[in-house]
Amino acid sequence: PVEKQKSSIRVLSDDLANQIAAGEVVERPASVVKELVENSIDAGATLIRLDIEGGGKKKIRIMDNGMGMLPEECKIAFFRHATSKISIFSDLETIQSLGFRGEALPSIASVAKVRCTSARHEGQGGKLVVVEGGELIEEKDFACPQGTTIEVTHLFYSTPARSKFLKGDSTEFSHVTQVVTQQALAYPAIRFQLTHNGREVIQTLPTDQIHYRIAELFGADLAKSLVHINSNSGNYRLEGYASNPVYTRSNRSAQFCFINGRFV
Repeated sequence: PVEKQKSSIRVLSDDLANQIAAGEVVERPASVVKELVENSIDAGATLIRLDIEGGGKKKIRIMDNGMGMLPEECKIAFFRHATSKISIFSDLETIQSLGFRGEALPSIASVAKVRCTSARHEGQGGKLVVVEGGELIEEKDFACPQGTTIEVTHLFYSTPARSKFLKGDSTEFSHVTQVVTQQALAYPAIRFQLTHNGREVIQTLPTDQIHYRIAELFGADLAKSLVHINSNSGNYRLEGYASNPVYTRSNRSAQFCFINGRFV
């Protein structure tokens, strides 16, 4: 047996800490999509477009028309625990957003190549930030519309051992589709567009009726067969749709449960 060397306690480098955090945050391309789409939703976007290549292993590009970031915020967003969603201890008891840890961007950028463009006001210009393997490569003023576009390429290029655990393109993209479907059901007022290798897979229109969104995602025949459920008890409200036995499946792939807009 190899004798363990005694070592002194030290603070981990930012790069190493980010890669450890990435192991918790980024499991596969669908994890990246989930984190970035949640940021777009929290930014008040009414349109979220996702362009995926190679199941997400080759490229993930997510564009939104949300509030965007100020020029000085774009680089800060890649720092660990940088977030606009909480600021004081009491905020933890009244979480209203989806992502609030400030782990997503630095974790993703530590294991991939990330290109971010964002603008708070289109007329005032925006910012371009490029981070590869956790290292800032480029930062400059950039003309872009209001909102944020994040492009993630070469996922796990800096940690090849982890890339070996990824499945084929079709399998990885099915996980991405599942994540987008979950968010599209939870937020019917947002327009979602999803393409894979240039082929349109999901295209929804904004609506205030969840029933219409279900029809868009699963077909009109299924939507027509659903039974509406609506119940109130004290401060709690339950609403949803259940299918008749004709549409029963052998697994839970079409079961969706949300609590306060968060998929469970």
